[in-house]
Amino acid sequence: MPVRPGRARVTLAAVGAVVLMLTAGCADFGAQDRERAAGPFSSETLTPAAPSPTEPSQPPTSDGPPPSGPCVDPDPAVIATCLDATSSVMVGDDQGESTIVAERTTGKIILTARNAPKKVVAQFDVDASGDGGLLDFAMSPTYDQDRLVYALVSTAGDNRVVRIAPGDVAKPILTGIPRAATGNVGSIRFRSPGELLVATGSTGDPAAAADPSSLAGKLLSVTDLDSGSTARPRILASGLGTNATICANVSSGRLYLTDRAPTADRLQIIDPSGGLRPLWTWPDRPGVSGCAAAGGSVLVSEAGRQRVELLGEPTRQNPTVTPPVTVLERRYGVLGRMDATPSGLFQVGTLNKQSGRPVATDDRVVRFLPPNGSQSRV
Repeated sequence: MPVRPGRARVTLAAVGAVVLMLTAGCADFGAQDRERAAGPFSSETLTPAAPSPTEPSQPPTSDGPPPSGPCVDPDPAVIATCLDATSSVMVGDDQGESTIVAERTTGKIILTARNAPKKVVAQFDVDASGDGGLLDFAMSPTYDQDRLVYALVSTAGDNRVVRIAPGDVAKPILTGIPRAATGNVGSIRFRSPGELLVATGSTGDPAAAADPSSLAGKLLSVTDLDSGSTARPRILASGLGTNATICANVSSGRLYLTDRAPTADRLQIIDPSGGLRPLWTWPDRPGVSGCAAAGGSVLVSEAGRQRVELLGEPTRQNPTVTPPVTVLERRYGVLGRMDATPSGLFQVGTLNKQSGRPVATDDRVVRFLPPNGSQSRV
């Protein structure tokens, strides 16, 4: 049965049930490739422990008074601290009080909340040179049953999509995405239980992005999610720039894509057929780094300007967006990927250890409610 596009809203109880690491160690990608014929995952992962119905679905908390020390941020909007540079953020609960965040250089996916301990949900062995590493992740749409986590990662030889199950090694789903010194950042998101969208960076090469024989700079549809598959993905759109990011409004079902093209940064809408339609461009190239949508609004983060801008969503009556309005600026440093709850609470991760001036509590995840962020456009 189709689901609305977007990240699967995973209960913290379900995630907590597999916090004993989805990997026995770091993923060995050479071994993965040698074991493609082994099938989706090993038999020991066919019966993952189901979350108990009595487990609390609440953020992890610490007993006793709030902790003190260099990783405690006085700003109540900061819900995660002392991270390596973030590469993806997923809201961990309906109130937006917890977060599941990826660290680009360590390959870790971490569950945490304000003044709470960090729990490593998964860790991948990645090549983080340049802007490579753990680039994005997505929980399986049926995570409560299969406990699968998908990730877009960099190795020494390529960028690739892998998946991991509890107690198993990460296994490749799609390999051979071009890898370069920079321009690797891309994004993954399920459009339905059987289709994973993959946006790949251009590696700084517009010719490769336009070349149908290359997987660089493409919006791809992956429908064979078996780790033994050698099927080539379907190309939905070409010509993507660098830092390609997919985001969705889970209420309206609309999918968006932001990227940095050679002449302008862009916000585009992904049509049901997979084609792209431009909605807004930034010729001054402020370094668009992420997007999220909820409540009739699309928010776009900009690393260069250290701000978040809000645009009103297009509607059937008015297929354009409203001009961007700044809702967060120069408060937390360099801003990266974002996510949102259906009610209009947003989270954004920082990139200060990668390209800013980190403070003692960086890198961080910030929770905020933009002005009019929950008001739908008429």
